[in-house]
Amino acid sequence: MNNLDLRQAIVRRVQNKNGEELTDVIESSIGNDEKTLPGLGVLFEMIWRSSEKPDQERMVGVLYNELNGVDENAPPSPS
Repeated sequence: MNNLDLRQAIVRRVQNKNGEELTDVIESSIGNDEKTLPGLGVLFEMIWRSSEKPDQERMVGVLYNELNGVDENAPPSPS
């Protein structure tokens, strides 16, 4: 199965779910078995592509802070 097939399979799995069901999919995948990571990656890719630059910068700031143990209330690091 190539990457495109995997992406399509993941999208099909969640395509008709409502907001609550999507939240459940995400929350049940976080911290779970590593086999759920590709699915979260595909979902994040969809979010990233449809996000405006300020939202992308905020996500990167949150990720940076999480990776570096920075207080979330501290000002974001320079890009």
